[in-house]
Amino acid sequence: MKLLKRLAQATGVPGYEGPVRRVIVEAIRPHVDSVEVDALGNVIAHKIGKGPVVAIAGHMDEIGFLVSHIEEASGFLRIQPLGGFDPVTLVAQRVDVHAAGGDLLGCIGRKPIHILTDDEKKKPIDLADLFIDVGLPAEEVASKVAVGDVVTLHQDFLAYGDVVSGKAIDDRLGVYVAIEALKRAKKIACDLYVVATSQEEVGVRGAQVAGHRIAPDISIALDVCIAADMPGVPEKDQVSQLRGGVAISLKDARSISHPALVRAFRALAEKRKISYQVTLATRGGTDAGGLQLAGDGSAAITLSIPTRYVHSVVETVHVEAIDAAIALVAAFLETANKVDLAG
Repeated sequence: MKLLKRLAQATGVPGYEGPVRRVIVEAIRPHVDSVEVDALGNVIAHKIGKGPVVAIAGHMDEIGFLVSHIEEASGFLRIQPLGGFDPVTLVAQRVDVHAAGGDLLGCIGRKPIHILTDDEKKKPIDLADLFIDVGLPAEEVASKVAVGDVVTLHQDFLAYGDVVSGKAIDDRLGVYVAIEALKRAKKIACDLYVVATSQEEVGVRGAQVAGHRIAPDISIALDVCIAADMPGVPEKDQVSQLRGGVAISLKDARSISHPALVRAFRALAEKRKISYQVTLATRGGTDAGGLQLAGDGSAAITLSIPTRYVHSVVETVHVEAIDAAIALVAAFLETANKVDLAG
């Protein structure tokens, strides 16, 4: 898990993925024939081979913020989001402000309950009500922080019980699974591209650009999905189970998985006794939605790792589900030339 920890704790919000991109390039370069970074910041690694052109993609960007205003009198920072947040999860969290002169540790604050009015207590928390305190006098903040500085959530990557947890599991985990499957596969029965995409959290932008460049026959998006097996969620709404294995997606809001690929992955999982589940999502989307529209079109599918508390600093995944995802992707790479997309 050392690589997954490095990936999760690296920083890289949409459009500013540089730090995590450097970790990815270093990790994947020994296992491929070439590595390039395109104009949108995608990492495109190519393992030359025979057979169908296959693209495996996991997005490297994490949700975060940009500093939008610095309060002149107090030095408190106001922020605008890059990606979707539930403001409830942000109150009292630590953050890193990535200023030009060095990172500043801070926290997200709001008025304490003791001085909230009755109306404020009833009002849902809004991002506009929150601010960042970096623990410095206003004049020092103004000299160190600028509007446009990147802010990321601060959290350690931890293992406990049979899970690992931290920030940016969505979707550094997908990138990790892609790299580990590439390393584990005994042979590569395709012409393979492994892509760490940029700006997925703000509209699947990197996948669209990378897809048009690669023009894959088969596209596999690796991402997380909602492990909703928790109190208060009816059984019919539990999209996936934390300990149910890797999730083979039939559809989400952006893509419908190619039926032949669904059959191929289910057959592989059953043949190799890999724990899996089938999911359908009505909301959200993955890089498959961008990749399937590339060139003349690509047969696409999403494989996901069920994750609790998505888009928070305690995103949590089952260790065995991670291994199941790696095993299933590796198995596909070994047999990709046998998939009949017309069948």
